[in-house]
Amino acid sequence: MRSTFAISSSLLTLAVSSAALAQSQPATPIQLDEITVTAARTERSTSDVPQSVQVLNREQIEEQLKQSSSAAAAIAKLVPGYSMPTQTVSSASENYRGRDLLVLIDGVPMNTPLRDVSRMLALIDLNSVERIEVVAGASSLYGAGATGGTVNFITKKAADGKPTVSINTAVRGFTESLGRSLAPEASVTVSGKVPNGFDYMFTGTGKGAGRTYDGAGRELPSDGLLGQGGGDRYRQGNLFAKLGYDFDATKRVEASVNWLYFNQDPKYLTNYTPPFARPDRTTPYAGESVLEDTKSFSLRYSDSDFALGKLSVLGFYNDIEKRFNFSTFSYPYNSQVYYSFNPAAPTSRDNQTTLYSQRGGVNLTIDTPLDRLLPGAKLTWGGDYIKEKTWQTLTSGQDVFTPLKQDTLAGFGQLQIPVGERVVLRGGLRYEHFALSVSDYVRPAAYAAVAARTPLGYQAFVLPALNVTGGDFNYSALTANIGATVKLTESSEIFGGFSQGFALPDVGAFTRRAGISTAFACPVSAPNCLPASRSNVSYASIAPDAQIVNNYELGIRGSYDRFKGSLTGYISTSDEGVTFDQITNTLSQQKERIWGVEATGDYAVTENFTLGTVLSFREGRYDTNGDGRLDSNLPNNRIGSPWRGMLYGSYKFVNGMQLRVEGEAFSDRNVAIDMNGTRYKLKGAATMNVALTAPVFAGEAYLAVNNLFDRTYQNPTGTSVRNLANYAWGRTVTLGFRKTF
Repeated sequence: MRSTFAISSSLLTLAVSSAALAQSQPATPIQLDEITVTAARTERSTSDVPQSVQVLNREQIEEQLKQSSSAAAAIAKLVPGYSMPTQTVSSASENYRGRDLLVLIDGVPMNTPLRDVSRMLALIDLNSVERIEVVAGASSLYGAGATGGTVNFITKKAADGKPTVSINTAVRGFTESLGRSLAPEASVTVSGKVPNGFDYMFTGTGKGAGRTYDGAGRELPSDGLLGQGGGDRYRQGNLFAKLGYDFDATKRVEASVNWLYFNQDPKYLTNYTPPFARPDRTTPYAGESVLEDTKSFSLRYSDSDFALGKLSVLGFYNDIEKRFNFSTFSYPYNSQVYYSFNPAAPTSRDNQTTLYSQRGGVNLTIDTPLDRLLPGAKLTWGGDYIKEKTWQTLTSGQDVFTPLKQDTLAGFGQLQIPVGERVVLRGGLRYEHFALSVSDYVRPAAYAAVAARTPLGYQAFVLPALNVTGGDFNYSALTANIGATVKLTESSEIFGGFSQGFALPDVGAFTRRAGISTAFACPVSAPNCLPASRSNVSYASIAPDAQIVNNYELGIRGSYDRFKGSLTGYISTSDEGVTFDQITNTLSQQKERIWGVEATGDYAVTENFTLGTVLSFREGRYDTNGDGRLDSNLPNNRIGSPWRGMLYGSYKFVNGMQLRVEGEAFSDRNVAIDMNGTRYKLKGAATMNVALTAPVFAGEAYLAVNNLFDRTYQNPTGTSVRNLANYAWGRTVTLGFRKTF
């Protein structure tokens, strides 16, 4: 273990020493690239978008791939406002500006909004991605789900010329035990164009992982977040294929297939008793494997010479299966389980669920120039239709929430008007209608407990099976956005605006918790005590309200000489905010406000040496008792560490080698989250990462070390899921090679 680290340190020292021999180059001014963003529904220059926009190019993606293959890790490090990653397959408690992030791949929504289980971002294969576009703040341009922001993963395109083959292979391991923690991965991408107008791109990636360890050398659990899945003992495969045909210079059709597969095979159950989550080596894991099997298909037709402007029609279909961990009763962190009707062993052997979701739709977008009315003006308009079905079952096949069907119909218009040479105004409206069908179902019997003065510290009871009556329900809203950008110079501008997002919060989670309260409780000795009059509940009585989020934003971005950067302040409000209480296992909606500041900066000290930073602050409060006053801070699963920052330095040597050093830090949080003064402290920490790249065999070899000093610290996002300490990864070493033929 220590010898491996010594080798890594020696290589880095050699690289740093060679910097003294490298000839300094004159500084080159940094220019702000005019990058178009499809995350705004149509191609626009970033200088015309009155919201904070981050575009991560292929070079930045490859830099992060040296250290982690997780898309969540890349976004968390390079995009201010996003939570620290959990370092597992799950994105539980990860959020953007304290709210939900809508995830798109080439414009196709990948979320499961009727039952938001937060497992997608970490599974996206960055080897197939050309750039990542992130638009901050509430938005309804792509429909429901973007209450915090939108991320769009734009996949690679075939280049002109002969076919190309790119490979990327790496092996990662924890220095605590390299042999037991090895995580190999390999990826190949083939792309090309043929003379008759066809082009193609294929990426296949496979990887796996052994054990994971924290900085103290302790093995991390396979399910530290309780039911979400972990980061160890898994196999993963990603296949992405895209075939395109150009009818002429203006008309194109493109089909794609995307398959994400993940299978984790835990060895032990997880011990959730304080002081921290850890493997329970006394109890082998008895459930089925943790599974992700997502298939996505899309077909896009575009015509840049359409009679009304630029036309884009996108059809898609997602077939999703997600199986979660088996777990057993453990007070207080897993105090509700499906009941076996055996008080001595209360957890049902079927206490493991699988989510199924089938979602398809059509998106129509037309970008119409209005030059005849006003030079430079554009109207982007269109509509969406989405049909989806979502259900979740125990391993026995019994439903755990009401099977749900929903039809979504929406229309929108977005107007952009230049005013003189420096000002661009932008505003729009979107009307969205949800037609939700809720099936009748029987909520399975559960075994639960609450705190009590007993020898065990709790009082157990039974929540008998409950009939839940469904029905048909309609939700609709008109949302708006308006903003402006004002050019200060040719490469900088001030931007600001107001935008709204609309969503129907996690209906499945609300119905799954139907009757989860002591009002429906029976003693363990009489588990079916409820009379017929109290054995029913209707969806209408427990249904969530549709949520509208208001986002106010003001910022400045640009470049000057050798510097480029951005500074943004925002406020986000909602009267129907959604919060999960880990102790009572309940969801609630209430008035809330979130605010924050975000900054990015890059400075080219010389042509070879660049310094950069990503900084963010966020905080929020909510109304816990419904009196209209924001009386308490939002819980940690919404905010996490308020202050976060990353500082990096990158140096390119004359011999082609490159060294990147990163420092990451986040703050404590210790605030009252209710009027009783309840606090769950999050502890701050700082870590350092290094990556060394060298040209080898006409390719690129790289060596990366994460958590260089093997710090022992708690992962703030993982810890906030259940308010139980989850430790972060210890030191990892990655050795890899990439090449394009």
